[in-house]
Formats: sequence, structure tokens, C-alpha cells
Amino acid sequence: MRTNLPVTQKEFPFPPGGTLVSTTDLQGRILYCNPAFIEVSGYEREELLGQPHNLIRHPDMPEEAFRDMWATIASGRPWSALVKNRRKNGDHYWVMANVTPVLDGGRPVGYMSVRTEPDSAEVRSAERLYATMRTEKEQGQRIHALRHGRLERRDLQGRLRRWMQPDLRWQLWWWAAWTGVAAVLSAWIGAQQAGSAGALGGGLLGGVLMATLSSWQIRRLTLTPLEAAAAFANRLAAGDLSQRIAVLHRGEIGAIERALNQLSVNLMAIVRDARTGVDSLRSTAGELAQGNQDLSERTESQSSSLEQTASSMEEITGTVRQSADSAKGVATFAEQATSITQRSAEAVHHVSATMEAINASSHRIRDIIQVIDGIAFQTNILALNAAVEAARAGEQGRGFAVVAAEVRSLAQRTTSAAREVKQLIEDTAGKVEAGARQTDDARSTMDEALNAVRRMGTLVEEIDVGASEQLNGISQINEAVSHMDTLTQQNAALVEELAAAATSVRLQSEVVSDAVRIFRLPGHAAASVGSGDAVTLRRQAKAQRPAGIVR
Repeated sequence: MRTNLPVTQKEFPFPPGGTLVSTTDLQGRILYCNPAFIEVSGYEREELLGQPHNLIRHPDMPEEAFRDMWATIASGRPWSALVKNRRKNGDHYWVMANVTPVLDGGRPVGYMSVRTEPDSAEVRSAERLYATMRTEKEQGQRIHALRHGRLERRDLQGRLRRWMQPDLRWQLWWWAAWTGVAAVLSAWIGAQQAGSAGALGGGLLGGVLMATLSSWQIRRLTLTPLEAAAAFANRLAAGDLSQRIAVLHRGEIGAIERALNQLSVNLMAIVRDARTGVDSLRSTAGELAQGNQDLSERTESQSSSLEQTASSMEEITGTVRQSADSAKGVATFAEQATSITQRSAEAVHHVSATMEAINASSHRIRDIIQVIDGIAFQTNILALNAAVEAARAGEQGRGFAVVAAEVRSLAQRTTSAAREVKQLIEDTAGKVEAGARQTDDARSTMDEALNAVRRMGTLVEEIDVGASEQLNGISQINEAVSHMDTLTQQNAALVEELAAAATSVRLQSEVVSDAVRIFRLPGHAAASVGSGDAVTLRRQAKAQRPAGIVR
């Protein structure tokens, strides 16, 4: 017998109201186990599927218990007894084990085990009994044994108890035998009174015939239908709802047959509804899982796009920030240029005013030259007149004539000089006028330049304001993109959780579907027992278990 070690002798509490269910093939390899069984055993689902059921056997269990179990279920009968099982970590738990053979065409194709919580008093009694069995085995004795899960002593006390408490079959035989004995005694007494040996022989023969007929009739009316009802009940216990028992009797036995048929019909209706609901749930869970998978992929793609967008927005933000800084620098330079241009315009205005003053002075000098030229002309006339008068005076006027000649010469030179000065003044005035015109043109140009620089400054200020607003807008967009990225990541996490939940629902629906398919309906076979390869089941369990799903 397999010995599983180590053991801690620490009891694991059985979950209140729980039911541990498993099915095995004819070799005892686990083909199905419900979540409660997985949790209590301490193993993972893939560690159980395909493994021998004695994986959870505790070394304190005597060999006699499992010998009786296999002998009972091999004969097609159910077996019930208290069993101490071992968890993966060495702890133990007690169960009331109910093992039923699953039949197909009257032959076993597997076994179903349903375990419930035992009574504490029964556990203490079983501990003492199993300890006694282990001691007897060590001593080479076999006083305490099990038969169909019930204690049976192999000593004189046990034989007397079995003789005093026979089963129904032997009780019926005993009653038939006692009827025959009574008939024989009655015949013997009658023969003694009549003194006839023939009457005694006839009485003996009648007693034997009465006992035989009574036994046959009792068996036909009670034992045979009860055996059929027990066999049908065993099929129901094994999950076979495809058969019905024929109602051939009246009275209490007929009521039992009708009740068993009604139980089969009720269970069949419940199982059919459960199968339909589970199949629908599994289909819906599969669609939900697929939809969540698609949503998860799209969310991941959106998250990647948002990350790229956020990166691009950061680059754009940097570029716009540089542009804003450059615009501020240009605005500063524009202000400086405006100031310089304004000062230049003021200087040109001053030059223009100076040129206008020079032009006005030139005009005044020209007027003065004209006055001087007129005076020189008058002086020349006077000198001519003085020379004429001196010539008339003769010798007395010679000296005056010399003076008049000098004055006339001076007047002529003055006139000549005045003309030269006038020419220079006119040339200078022309140049001054040209300079004034150029100065006016320069002033107009400077005014236009000043206006242009001012407009440029205004535009640069607007550009600076626009760049600042653009920077603020892009910063807000960047924050919005970051917020969207955060929300997308949260959505992705929620989608992953939903996908995991949908996968868990799908797996749970498959577990429930497997549990429901243990029952065999008309036109269907039990899908969880007698089919499937143990190694394949274990591989499928490993492949179906998603990451992050806790059993």
C-alpha cells in the first residue's frame, strides 16, 4: 500500500456544509474533482487530474478499509465509511466517504466519490477502530474487519451477532423454515393422535411443500422487488438517470417504485435545466472572455498610441517653449530697435530743422549780398559822378579824382566780390536745399521705418502672447493626454481583471458542467467518467489555468 509522508497529525477543519466530489476510472485515476475537493486536499487541480486516488491516502488508514471498499464497489454496490485523508502539507481531514460505481450497460466504467462532514463522535470511534485494526495487523490477527463499510467481528461474538441479526434474505428463509417446521409438527401431532404412519408422511411432505412455497412466494413478493429497487437506487446514486423501474406491484413496494421513478424524473429535470444553464453560461463566458481579450488588445494599442502621442506632445512643448523664448527675445530686440529708430528719427528731425535754419540763413545772406551789391553799384555811380566833377574842377579836383577813382575801384571790387559771394551763396543755397530735400526724404523714411518698427514690435508682442497662449494650450493638451494615458492604463488594468474574471467564470462553468455531466440522461452518456485520458486531462488542466487566477 502506498505510504504518503510526512504527516503532521494536525487536523484540517472540514468546510461547513461542504461536499467533496471526485470521479475516477477503473484504475482509480482521478478524472474529475470539484473546487471544494481541490481546496481541502491542498493540491492544485493539475496536480490531481490523472493521478492515482491514493495520492491523498493517510498512512493511519488500515489496509482492511480499502480492501473492503474495492471488494464492495467491484461487486456493483456502493460503499460508505469514515476515511482519514492526508493533505499535501501533511495535515489530515476526516470525511464520510460514499463511493458509488458508475455503471454503463450493467458494468462499471468508473467510480464516483462524494464526501461529507462526519460527526465528531463517529470520528473518535473510527480512530479507535482503525488503531485496533493496525495493531491486529502487526500481531498477525484479523478480529475486526469491514464488510460493505460496516464493522464485522471475525470471532465468536461476531458470529453470534450475525446469527442473531441476519439480513432480510436470511430472515425470510428462517420464517419459511419455521413455517415448515410448524407444519411438520402439526402433522406429527395429528399422526400421533390418529396412529397412522401415512398421515405422518403426508404431513411431513405437506410441511416441506408449504415451507418451499412460502419461501418462494415471500421472495417473489418482497425480496425480488426490493432487490430491484435497491439496484435502481444504486444506479440513481451513481448518477444514471436514463433508466426507469417498472411499477409491477401494489401497496408499499409499488409506492417505493413510484417514488424512485418520481425521484429519477425530478433529478433528470433539474440536471437538464442545470446543463442548459451551464452550457449557456459557458458560451456567454467564452464570448465575454473573447470580447475582453479584444478590448484588452485595443486598449493596449490605444495606450501605446497615447504614449507615442505624449512623447510627441513633449517634443512639441519643448519646441513651442523655445519659440516662445525666441519670441520674447525678438520682442526685446524689437523694443530696442524701436528705441534706436526713434532716436535716429529725432536726430534726423534735428538735422532737418538745422538744414532749414541754414537754408533760411542762406536766403538772408543772399538778401544782404544784394543790398551790398546795390550799395556797391550806387558807390560806383557816385564815384563816376565824383570823377566827372573832379575833371570839371581841373587841377583842384585832381586829388578828389584820385580818391573817386579809388572809391570806384573799391566799389567795383566790392561788386565783384559780392557777385562771387552771391554765386557761392547760391551754390550753397542749392546744396542746402538739396540737403533739406534729402533730409526731408530721410525724415519721411525714418518716420516710415519708425512706424514699421513699431508695427513689428506690436506683431512681435502679439506673437509672444500667442506663443505663450499656445504653450499654455499645449501644456493643457499634454496634461489631458497624460490624464488619458493614466485612465487608459487604469482601463487596461480593469480590462485585464475583467478578462481574468471572465476566464475564471468560464473555468468555473466548465467545472460545473463537468460536475453536471456526471449524471447520465436518456440518450446521453456520463461524460466525466470512463472517458478521457488521464495524462491528457492533466495537460489540459495546466494549459487552461491562466496566470493570476487563484484556484
